[in-house]
Amino acid sequence: MLLFLLLACTPDSSGQKGDSPDAVRDSETGDSIGGTGKPDSLGDSRDSRREDSPVDTTPPPPVVRFVALGDAGEGNAEQYAVGQAMADVCAQVGCDFALYLGDNFYDTGVDGVDDSQFQDKFELPYAPLNIPFYPVLGNHDYGGEGIGWELWKGETYVDYSSQSSKWVMPDLYYTYQVEHAAFFALDSTQLFWGIVDEQGSWLDGGLAATSATWTIAYAHHPYISNAPHGNAGDYEGLSWVPIVNGESIKDFVDDHICGQVDLYIAGHDHSLQWPEDVCGTEMIVSGAGAKTTDLEGSNPTWFEYDQEGFVWIELNDRTMTAVFYDSSGQELFRRSVSK
Repeated sequence: MLLFLLLACTPDSSGQKGDSPDAVRDSETGDSIGGTGKPDSLGDSRDSRREDSPVDTTPPPPVVRFVALGDAGEGNAEQYAVGQAMADVCAQVGCDFALYLGDNFYDTGVDGVDDSQFQDKFELPYAPLNIPFYPVLGNHDYGGEGIGWELWKGETYVDYSSQSSKWVMPDLYYTYQVEHAAFFALDSTQLFWGIVDEQGSWLDGGLAATSATWTIAYAHHPYISNAPHGNAGDYEGLSWVPIVNGESIKDFVDDHICGQVDLYIAGHDHSLQWPEDVCGTEMIVSGAGAKTTDLEGSNPTWFEYDQEGFVWIELNDRTMTAVFYDSSGQELFRRSVSK
C-alpha cells in the first residue's frame, strides 16, 4: 500500500501536462518563456519589453488638385453637363479650386454686378461644386460684340468677388500660391490690344520672387492651338494684319513665359489640347466648357479632342499629372511630367 501511494505522488515525467521540461517561468509575471517558444495564452511577455519602432516624422509631399476650363459662359445644357461632370470627378479624385479661363459671359459680357448672367451662366451651372473659381477675362467678357475693346468692363468682374462666395478675382491680373505652386492669372485681352509693359514687369517680378516648386500662368488666349483661332501671331490666319493676329500675345509669351513658367493654360479655342513642347513650357488648351469648334491645325499634340469637357490637374510633389474628361465625366487622356 505504501509503495502504491509513493508512485501515485511522483510527478509525470512525460511533459504532457503543465510546462515543457525546459520551460522557465518569469519570476514576476508567471508567463512562460523559452522552452518550445510558443506564446502563453496571455501573450508573449517579450513584446512588452521590445523597444518601440522609430516614428516616421517625414511630412507627406505637398499635393494640389484643380480643374481648368474656359469659354463656358453660355448658360446652356452643355455648360450644366460639364459642371456636373466636374462635380462628379472632384468628388472622386479631389479638387481644391478651379481656373476659369475667360469668355465667361457670352456674347458681350455683363453690365454690372447685378446682371442676371452671373447667376444664369456661373452660379447655377456650378452649384454642385463647393470650391472657389479663380477667373481671368476673355474678349467676350470685355464686350464690343466679342471684339473685347470695352476695357472699362473689367472692374465689374473684380467687384463681383464681394457678391459671391465662389468667384474670386482680386484684380484684372493677380497671383496667389497654393502649397508648393504659384499661380499667375493674366489678362490676355489687354495683351491682345498691346497693353503689355506693366503686366510683363509684374509677371517678371513675381516669378523672380517666388520659391514655389511649380509656376503656372493662365489666360484666355493660347500661344499655340490647332483650332480655328490658331497660333498667336497668326490668329485667324491673319499673320499679315497687325494687332488682331495676336502678335503681341506671342511676343509676351516668348519674352515672359517660355522656359520661365512650367505650365501655361488657356482657352479661346473651344476644344481640349495638349500640344507637344514648343518653347520649354507645357501648354494646355481647355476651352470646351460649353461648346466646341473643329480641330484643323497641324501642330503636333499629345492629345486633342473637339467635344465639351475640361482638364483636371494634380501637382504631387515634383510630378504633374493632367487628365482630360468629357462632359459625362469619362476619362479621355492622361499624362504625367516630372521636374
